[in-house]
Amino acid sequence: MPVRQDGSSGVARPAAGTHVGHRAGEAGYRRVTASLVAAGIATFALLYSTQALLPELARSFSVSAAQSTLSLSLTTVGLGGALLVAGPLSEVVGRTRLIHLSLTSSAVVALACAVAPTWEVLLVLRLLEGVTLAGLPAVATAYLHEELHRDTHARAAGLYIGGTALGGMTGRLVTGAVADVAGWRWALAAVGVVVALCALAVWLLLPPSRGFVPAPARLGVLATMARRALADRGLLTLYAVGACSAGALVAVFNAVGFRLTAAPFSLGLAAAGLVFLVYPVGSVSSALAGRLAGRFSRRAVVPVGCLAAVAGVLLTLPASLPLLVAGLAVLTAGFFAVHGVASGWVPARARAGGVAAGQAASFYLFAYYLGSSVFGSLAGTAWTAGAWPAVVALASALLVLSGLLALWLWRIPSLDPLRR
Repeated sequence: MPVRQDGSSGVARPAAGTHVGHRAGEAGYRRVTASLVAAGIATFALLYSTQALLPELARSFSVSAAQSTLSLSLTTVGLGGALLVAGPLSEVVGRTRLIHLSLTSSAVVALACAVAPTWEVLLVLRLLEGVTLAGLPAVATAYLHEELHRDTHARAAGLYIGGTALGGMTGRLVTGAVADVAGWRWALAAVGVVVALCALAVWLLLPPSRGFVPAPARLGVLATMARRALADRGLLTLYAVGACSAGALVAVFNAVGFRLTAAPFSLGLAAAGLVFLVYPVGSVSSALAGRLAGRFSRRAVVPVGCLAAVAGVLLTLPASLPLLVAGLAVLTAGFFAVHGVASGWVPARARAGGVAAGQAASFYLFAYYLGSSVFGSLAGTAWTAGAWPAVVALASALLVLSGLLALWLWRIPSLDPLRR
């Protein structure tokens, strides 16, 4: 049976002759990755489903651009706060149970959002949506590290993040297209149906945990796990990288709909939503970054991703639709390279240092969504104050800071002698 490295840490280590994880090419590996890609699509389609609708929501409810971003920011706030509970909870109740509960309840809340009678009710439901969504991202990377062979960790994490990129694109494209034809209510209902179908696929495909060992359900144990996850300099730096890089991406995509529906582009919601077709670039770049991190090092890949993202943001400055789309594609590629590697790096470093992987992953994602909430909302203010150049300045500053933090990681020793 798996044994603990430390009686109170909640970190499982496989003993000799036990489950060492599914290897690439095995049926178990394919089921795990397919399930988590489907779950990632569902989670992020729902999370960002209002982003393409911000101009429409602003008009329908007579609210400002900054106020309309609350339909996204409150969801990420709810998600970030719930992660602080979902991560420790998963160490006690298990990963798969929390994943199934999260996806099912999220589909129900999504359909309720489509019939919200007022702006205030919609915001409350979107906040609740964030809470129900927390179960998957809180445990996904920890589940991968427990159920897959260590040689596949970086690759599998890249595939999962690629699924989240596809989900982000799906939610935005579906809502933009449906809203142009039938309005924002049917748009949100359509995303709810997509999430329900993904939840069903995960119920059928996701293998039960074999490498998970539950932690004792005691507050003292959970507090110790949290303290350890906040005591490591490397983990704290990775949390900050996630916060700044996510804030930059969400700021740009929150404001781009307002730019595209205004002069000189003057596009409709469906046409403006087509810019989210750049998201498959993120799926490719996250998977590629995972392979490169396994071949070279995580420390080398993350700064390069930050540099690419900055270049993409700057490319969007001219009033040229081709350059805007190209810049968004480069930004997306750079961001998902950073996030794909960093999100997989957190549980790897945590396990090597005797820290509960689920707890560390929760803190990373809390920082990630806190950054996206705060800076995503600031994008509306930046747009009102200085139009697109102000949004570019905000995003560029955040990405430069992410790059500096990534370079700082070179000064922090690795805890795993087999990884750099």
